[in-house]
Amino acid sequence: MVRVLLIGLLLILIARAFWTVVDGIIAGAGGRSPRGRSRPEAVKLLRDPVCGTFVAPGAALSLTSAGRIHYFCSEECRAKFHS
Repeated sequence: MVRVLLIGLLLILIARAFWTVVDGIIAGAGGRSPRGRSRPEAVKLLRDPVCGTFVAPGAALSLTSAGRIHYFCSEECRAKFHS
């Protein structure tokens, strides 16, 4: 009796793994995310005018100069630009 239950549980787990793989393949071929997973939103990166590093505007330090916003990767780059 226990053997039948374990074999049944194993078959269920194998079937679930199989369908998860198939769902991922179908989603990838169609250019979409698999069920239950959302893609992160794309963020345009901006170049630090001092060192040239690309930074995300939401995580970067900024400075407004002559009516224009400049984004920096570090406090050092912002200080070099400002001086």
